Amino acid sequence: MLSNINLNQSAFILYKWFNSLFLGVSIGSVFTIYEPLEPSVYSLGGIALAAAMIIVAKFYHKILNAYYFFRLSLAVELIVMLMLIAFLIFSYSYQTALLIYIGYQITFVFGSYLVRVETLVFNEDHVLTKIDMAKQIGYLVGMAVSYAFYKGVEYFELLSDKQEQVYYIHFLLVAIEIIVITLLWKTFNDKS
Repeated sequence: MLSNINLNQSAFILYKWFNSLFLGVSIGSVFTIYEPLEPSVYSLGGIALAAAMIIVAKFYHKILNAYYFFRLSLAVELIVMLMLIAFLIFSYSYQTALLIYIGYQITFVFGSYLVRVETLVFNEDHVLTKIDMAKQIGYLVGMAVSYAFYKGVEYFELLSDKQEQVYYIHFLLVAIEIIVITLLWKTFNDKS
């Protein structure tokens, strides 16, 4: 079933690069957003995550195919976009922090699945090498962009408050996420 599909590999490699760029840019902001949460929330979240991942794994026999790969990948990206928009609208509060934490936990539920099916779909060594290199380079570039942004706004005295810094970097994250969703769509719907 997986070997018969013809996906746009170039678009997927770019998707993985931008997806990892997003991760690199966003990684520092979650610590500021999660600040109001008490440590017990992370314990409960970890328990729920592990239990949900077991449930997803039980359905591998049905969902390890391109049909679900696209739909679950898109669902994950749309959840991320909704979290970004919610943060920009509601900004900082306990409820927003909890909502974003839950949203990320939901996306993490499908992490192992997405990696497994990605390997099945793109089962050639050279393609997997390009995908993994794109992920790492995107992540490194994202971390550098994040660092440059935070140091830049401090240096030029544009934003001194860390919450304001995190709020404004979310506009960049929304732009990156739009590119991510577009490239994901192109991977599965443009066979050029």
